[in-house]
Amino acid sequence: MELAATLKALRKKHGWTQQQLAERVGLKRSLIGAYEEGRAEPKIDSLLAFSRLFDVSIDALLSGPSAPTEELPVDRERLAGRKLRVLAVPIDPETNRERISLVPVKAAAGYLGGYGDIDFVEALPQFSLPIPELSSEETRRVFQIQGDSMLPFLPGSYVISSYVQDWTSIKTGELYVFLTQDQGVVFKRATNYIASSGEIELVSDNPIYAPYRVHVEDLLEVWKVQGSIQWDLSAKFGTDDAVLHRLDALQQEVRALRTELGKYVA
Repeated sequence: MELAATLKALRKKHGWTQQQLAERVGLKRSLIGAYEEGRAEPKIDSLLAFSRLFDVSIDALLSGPSAPTEELPVDRERLAGRKLRVLAVPIDPETNRERISLVPVKAAAGYLGGYGDIDFVEALPQFSLPIPELSSEETRRVFQIQGDSMLPFLPGSYVISSYVQDWTSIKTGELYVFLTQDQGVVFKRATNYIASSGEIELVSDNPIYAPYRVHVEDLLEVWKVQGSIQWDLSAKFGTDDAVLHRLDALQQEVRALRTELGKYVA
């Protein structure tokens, strides 16, 4: 019964109703009630969600706040993503399943300030994707990208992403959407995750743009890109003169370097 009493006490300490707590962890309100009354035991993923939301260890949840706990140092917690908040996720009231939120370019600036606000997230366009390759167990979000730093992903394209809970799982060379305190929403490849310094290097596919590093303290969310939706591919690429000029200039520089190197080799 320690879990039931602890969960109820923590919820009341934050001034939340059972429905508000359920929305924050993506569960049914009836399940919260069952947990607090000791009629059901939460699964490990729900325990992790409660642990992160209330910033207490799982031991403290199960055994009560007086139980001794062994917590990771703050820096290690941050590196592992343990300081990530529980997402604000819209729930379909009819099916009680998570819905996918769409963050269009025009909402990207507001997303930096409202990513943790359930009202803001619920105001974003919502939908579901009945695609077999997309597991219904993962939390997903779709971001519209801008700029030409990730060609051949064109400006205006949409990338389908799943939420990354543990930053140590970020893999070199894979595509991610990062929410950063300084730049907001950015779409890049990740490389050189440095556990000792807590930095991730973000790399553009377009070689015109130089890579740069972001410290985990400046990261707010990380999403792994799983697919994309693009429109008018041939017309868009064919009429983007600025992109073509940049690529042409880059090719000319490469040819010039090869010519110079050829002189020394000869």
